[in-house]
This record gives sequence, structure tokens and C-alpha cells, in this order.
Amino acid sequence: MIIETKGVTKTYNHVDVVNEVDMLVPEGEIYGFLGPNGSGKTTMMRMLLGLVRPNRGSIRMFGKKMPDDRISILAKTGALIEKPSYYDHLDARDNLRVLAALRGIDDNRIIDRALERVSLHRAGRKKVKSYSLGMKQRLGIASAMLHNPRILLLDEPTNGLDPEGIYEIRELIHNLSRKEGVTVLISSHLLGEVEQAASRIGIIYNGNLLFQGKMNELLTHQKMDSCVIESSMSRLIIDVLHTNDIQTILDREGKIHVRGMEADKDRIKKILTERGLTNFHIYNSMGTLEDAYLELIRSYKVSV
Repeated sequence: MIIETKGVTKTYNHVDVVNEVDMLVPEGEIYGFLGPNGSGKTTMMRMLLGLVRPNRGSIRMFGKKMPDDRISILAKTGALIEKPSYYDHLDARDNLRVLAALRGIDDNRIIDRALERVSLHRAGRKKVKSYSLGMKQRLGIASAMLHNPRILLLDEPTNGLDPEGIYEIRELIHNLSRKEGVTVLISSHLLGEVEQAASRIGIIYNGNLLFQGKMNELLTHQKMDSCVIESSMSRLIIDVLHTNDIQTILDREGKIHVRGMEADKDRIKKILTERGLTNFHIYNSMGTLEDAYLELIRSYKVSV
């Protein structure tokens, strides 16, 4: 594990904003750290970088302890937390030169390589104030990658971007992981982006890590098999199922979804045919990350 935390807790004003978190991030993977705004994601990222100290618990990165070995850990870590900062009046290349000088890097080839990695080599001479938001985010990632880190921490990297910008960041993250073996930890509240980008996920809510593992493990763990009913009599079918305490969701295409423990196809068939309803098609369907995420949070709310 390139990151391993045990019982990490951070308290502000007598409230645990991060509570007993045991995080495991395998080397070489893209780990999606998923949760709503205010759930503790950024606080957790700041603790991994030694910017904030936990009240209790331990953090190990590369087998070393944070913050005791902070200097050696940060030498192999890149990060983009919240919005990147730049000198708007300078071009991208000069911005990277300033950061490179702070790191003791004086090789222009490293700056060229950083810009190439994020597909900004052709825009390196443009002033940053003329950049789009997506280009600025990519420049932020370039600055985090100047020293060839083994792990990259990205806090909401696609926040506020248009679809094209989101796609560019996602492809960049995939390339860094697949082609260069960089471990990437992305925090986000965007389920769709995490689902497409990450090979492993952790779900945090109210400071509590509710799940971590691979996507298929989450769907299996939450018993997210579902069944879908297609019919021209959707409203009538929904009414019949609701009278039998079977909750449904009607999607934009008019398909009826029954999820979780209630998704018993044979029972539903029997209920509908006994009411004289035969004009329908029912089939099994695997649940989505959104289904599992919402079910996990609902279960947590019931338990507290």
C-alpha cells in the first residue's frame, strides 16, 4: 500500500470532521475518494500532505510515517488541493520556471516534459490569464508533476469544468496511471467522473469512511442487483407494486427500476399477473455506482 492510515481523526470545535478513517491506497491505481461537499475529503487530503495534523491515528506513505518523515514523503508526492495559483501576467513556461526554482530544478527539459505531459507544450508561451479553466487545471497538474512524483493527490480536479475540460483531465489522469505508473488519489463529489476514472473507490460521509474497495465489490456488497420493467402501463404497474410495499424508480425513458432486496423478479411477475397485468417485460440489471452510493448513505443515516 502506498498510503495506509489507521484510525485517523480530525476534530474542529468538538466535531469529528474525519472520524477513525482507515484508508488503503494500492500503488499504481487510481483511487476515487468520493463524498458530498463537507464530508471530510479535503481535510483528509491535507492530513496526507502534513498540512493539518490529526488529533489521533497514524498515516504512512511509502512505508514512512507522516509527519515524522514529511520531507522525504513530499519529495515523492505531487498535489493539487483546491484551486491552483498562478502569476496571470506570466506565461505557462515562466510559471513553471518559478516553481522549478523553488524545488532546485534548473533543467528546462523538465519544464518542457511537464508541459508535454498535460498537452500544453504548444500553449506554453501564452499568458496564463488567457487560459481556459481546463487549461489552468492542467497547468496545475503539470506543476504538481515537475519533480516526477510517485503519487499525485488531486482535490476536485474537474470542479467547474465544461464537458471537454472534464474529458481532458480524465484522459490525463488515465495516462499518468497507465503509461507512467503514477498512483492517483482523486477526491470528488461527482459520481459519474469517479465511476469512469477510478479503479478503486472510497466513500466518505460525515467524516466516516463507509466503504473502500473495487467498484464491483461495492455493488456486490450493497446487493445492488436490480430489475427493470418496461411497459406501456408504467403508472398502473407502479401503483400495484407500491400497494405491495415494493418501492420503484421511474427513469426518463419510462422504465421502472426496483432495486436491492425488493428486486425479486419472480415475486413481481406473480403480483402483476394476479392483477391481470401481462403487457410488460421484466429483466435483471446490475445497479450503478449512484445506486450503491445512495443506498450506502441511506443505510448509514438509519444506523445513527
